Amino acid sequence: MPTYVAAIDQGTTSTRCIVFDRQGQIVSVAQKEHKQIYPQPGWVEHDSEEIWRNTLEVIALARIKKKIPVQDIVAVGITNQRETAVVWNRKTGKPYYNAIVWQDMRTADLVAQFSKGEGGQDRFRAKTGLPLATYFSGLKLKWLLDNVAGLREDAERGDALFGNMDTFLVWNLTGGVQGGLHLTDVTNASRTQLMNLHTLDWDDSLLSDFTVPRAMLPQIRPSSEVYGHVTSEVLPGVPIAGILGDQQAALVGQTCFEPGQAKNTYGTGCFLLMNTGTELRPSTCGLLTTVAYQFQHEPVHYALEGSIAITGALVQWVRDNLGIIKDSKEIESLARSVDDNGGTYFVPAFSGLYAPHWKADARGVIAGLTRFVTKGHLARAVLEATAYQTVDVVRAMEEDAGVSLKSLRVDGGMVVNSLLMQFQADVLDGPVICPRMTETTALGAAYAAGLAVGYWKNLDDLRQNWGIEKTYEPTMDDTQRQKLMKGWQKAIERSFGWEE
Repeated sequence: MPTYVAAIDQGTTSTRCIVFDRQGQIVSVAQKEHKQIYPQPGWVEHDSEEIWRNTLEVIALARIKKKIPVQDIVAVGITNQRETAVVWNRKTGKPYYNAIVWQDMRTADLVAQFSKGEGGQDRFRAKTGLPLATYFSGLKLKWLLDNVAGLREDAERGDALFGNMDTFLVWNLTGGVQGGLHLTDVTNASRTQLMNLHTLDWDDSLLSDFTVPRAMLPQIRPSSEVYGHVTSEVLPGVPIAGILGDQQAALVGQTCFEPGQAKNTYGTGCFLLMNTGTELRPSTCGLLTTVAYQFQHEPVHYALEGSIAITGALVQWVRDNLGIIKDSKEIESLARSVDDNGGTYFVPAFSGLYAPHWKADARGVIAGLTRFVTKGHLARAVLEATAYQTVDVVRAMEEDAGVSLKSLRVDGGMVVNSLLMQFQADVLDGPVICPRMTETTALGAAYAAGLAVGYWKNLDDLRQNWGIEKTYEPTMDDTQRQKLMKGWQKAIERSFGWEE
């Protein structure tokens, strides 16, 4: 009988279960969206109990669709939206509050407060690889401890548990109140701003600065090993053997195992990671230093990362808030109805700007409008914004790493948009490579789990599964490229300093 590896992909807008075979091909997939909660401007929340219910449902559906018996699934891996923070009670399993999503801006005052100290916005960068920003989980956890009645007391007693979404799912899958495992992997821990990148452990001085009780934090483990077994009826007895934050999972799924190899994932936001090997490389150009992965007993691998908050989410915004399109897929045909952007630029700084600018006071702007501009030009500006932001990150990464990127491996939902991919190659002035398998995030989690149980023997097994679907080569002349990038730089500067 054939055997498979399952991956739970808990993302920002939906949860999926994808079952893969040994060749890294999809056997079955099920997906369910969850509600986006906006209690006030700049706040973004998820109902973590809804996500847990959806997780059970998509696992069951993925199995039912192809009639896959439990005994044919050798392991399950988990990949998740990073930095989204949830706290729940160990005895009841109930969350104290909605999960605070990575895009949430409510900790802006805390960022400003901590940035007044010595070192400013970079005061914790030497230990964590991260600047002070609303993005990371640590300040979200501090906000919860300071604002949710009774939480701090429960946390100090050891009754309140914290984690990113991977930790919440593992705890529930392995028994929950009956003794669920409270753990995370090094990639997710590195996104809390509470883990020391050098020791790969929670840092006591950071916990003191953030006033976070150590008792509520999960155990930090490698990204690939058998952590425990599922007790839930959807996958009873199946080992949970891989955990990776979504962007690190995509790096693994793209088999970027050599230093200097990089990938860009085009999803809700854009996330460009470059493997720097076992060397921890600090950034001087506004990038993050983060953990790439750690396989069982091997040394940890690090990465440089450029995080862009809003890319695919801008297409959703145009669909849901403006009603210019009814379906996200329509953005490409609308953009193709015009020859260029008509002089229009869209800077989607809805959650401030992340890499390489790190401007929490930035807000979205549409610049260069004239009466000539149509919704087609606006659609084109929406897509182009993703490509321009990616170029900014690539240039910063090249400067930090001291190497030029020969090509860019891409994945995620937006890579099916050939207009965007061609424009990306044009403004980047380099080839953009789409792999045959674009579901690299879930695939990376499957790879981590499969390696831990011997389903795949080594990294060469994984490399053999990777293949190219299409390569986009640049065709734009240099004068046009420079003109467009100059316009983009003018537009992005207009977004700075909107919030006092």
